[in-house]
Amino acid sequence: MKPCQNCQTVIDEYVLDKKLEPLRDLTVDDFNVCANCATVVDDACVECGGAVYVPRGDSNVPDFCPACRSERIEQTGHDPGWHRDPIST
Repeated sequence: MKPCQNCQTVIDEYVLDKKLEPLRDLTVDDFNVCANCATVVDDACVECGGAVYVPRGDSNVPDFCPACRSERIEQTGHDPGWHRDPIST
């Protein structure tokens, strides 16, 4: 069992798996944090309406979930990052 990279407690994979359930295509193997340190925001992805993962200590909620970001990279070859570009005026 791995320790959480943030708080060093042992990661309970069952609890973390339940918390990450709203995130498409991700498993506990994609994270190195415990459930207490993982913040998931439901319905925040602008692409699919799914959940996004917010790293601890980050106040900005991402616009894209990891799955949609990955799909855009595959489709366009360009990484959009976690946030949409601001609309230019």
